Amino acid sequence: MNSAAPANNRVLSGMRPTGRLHLGHYHGVLKNWVELQHTHECFFFVADLHALTTHYENPRGIPDSAYEMVIDWLAAGVNPSSATIFVQSWVPQHAELHLLLSMSTPLGWLERVPSFKDQQEQLKDKDLATYGFLGYPVLMSADILLYRAGQVPVGEDQVPHLEVTREVARRFNHLYGREHDFTERAEQAVSKMGKKNARLYRELRRRYQEQGDAEALDVARALLEAQQNISLGDRERLFGYLEGGGRIILPEPQPLLTPASKMPGLDGRKMSKSYHNTIALRDSPEVVEHKIRTMPTDPARVRRTDPGDPEECPVWQLHQVYSDDRTRAWAQEGCRSAGIGCVECKQPVIKAVLHELKPFQERAAEFEADPGLVRIILNEGTQAAREQAEETMDEVRRAMGLVYR
Repeated sequence: MNSAAPANNRVLSGMRPTGRLHLGHYHGVLKNWVELQHTHECFFFVADLHALTTHYENPRGIPDSAYEMVIDWLAAGVNPSSATIFVQSWVPQHAELHLLLSMSTPLGWLERVPSFKDQQEQLKDKDLATYGFLGYPVLMSADILLYRAGQVPVGEDQVPHLEVTREVARRFNHLYGREHDFTERAEQAVSKMGKKNARLYRELRRRYQEQGDAEALDVARALLEAQQNISLGDRERLFGYLEGGGRIILPEPQPLLTPASKMPGLDGRKMSKSYHNTIALRDSPEVVEHKIRTMPTDPARVRRTDPGDPEECPVWQLHQVYSDDRTRAWAQEGCRSAGIGCVECKQPVIKAVLHELKPFQERAAEFEADPGLVRIILNEGTQAAREQAEETMDEVRRAMGLVYR
C-alpha cells in the first residue's frame, strides 16, 4: 500500500458544547484557533454528537450550551470569514461515515484507546456500557476524515487518540483504495492540471517509479499540493498514482502539536468546571474580583506578618501567566519577606485579568444582543461544511460500491 499523502493545509478541531467557556478554554484552545485561522484552512465544529456519548440520558441542554459556546468563540476572535464554523449534527454525513467506518474497525482498536477505561473510572456515576461510548473514536475519526484534514491540533497526551484515526484511514484505504478504473480516472485528473504541470507530473512519476528518485517524489508531492484546479479526491488519487499504488481516499491526518495550557484554576489545579475553580470569560468584573480576592494562598501565611513561599500559592501561578518580570519579582520578594499581604499581591492579577476580558466581553455583548446573527453564521458554516463532506462521501460510497444505477 502506498504511503499517506503529505499533510495538507486543512485543519479540523471541535469542542463539546459545555456552555459558556472559561479562561482555561481561551488559553488552551481559542487563542490557538485564532492564530491558525490566518495560516490554515480551518474547520471548527460544535461536537454535539460527541456530547451524547456521555450525556445521552439528558441531552436537552445541548442546543443552548452550543449557542453560548459559539458566542464565546466569536468573541475570542474566531472569524466566520476566515474559518468554517458549524454544528456536527447538522451535517448528516458525520453519522453516515461513522456508520461505514464502524463496519471495518476492529473491536480491539477501540478497547485499547487510553481514555476508554480512564473515563469509565472517572464517570462511575454514569452508565457508559454503550456502543456509542465504545465507538466514539470511530466518530472522532469520521469527523476528521470527512474533511480530509491534513492536521489536527492536539496536545502530546492526545496523539494516541489521533493514531486511531490514522489506523482507521489506513485500513479503509487498504480495503477500498483500488478502483476498477483507477488508472483511467487518474489520467483524467492529470489532464486537469494543465499541459505544463501534467507533463512535469508524468516526468516526476516516471523518475520515481523507474529510478527510485526520492527527490522526484518530493517535488511531485509539492506540485500536487500547489494545484488549485483539482478536487481533493483527484489530488489524493494522484498521490496514489504517483507512488504506484491505489488511491488514498481518506488521507491520514498528522498531529499539529499545541503547547499545553498554562492556565491554572483558582485552587492551583487545572482550570475545570468539574473542579469549580474557573473564571468564566463572561464573568462580570465584580465576580472576577471576588473570585481572585477569595483565592486560597500559602497556608503558612496565617498572619499578615508571616513570610510565605510563592511556590505554595495558587496566586503565584496566575502571576506567571499575567505578570511581567518586574511584577513577578515584586510578588516573590514581597511574599518571602512578608513585605506585602496576600490581598495586595492579588491586585495586579485582578487588573490583568479584567484587562484581558474587557474587549472579549464587549464583543460577546454584541452577539448576545443579536442571537439571530449567531444562527446565520452557523447555518452558513454548516452549508459550506456539508458541501465538503458530501464530496468525501461521494468518493467513499463509490469506493465501497454503494452507488446504484
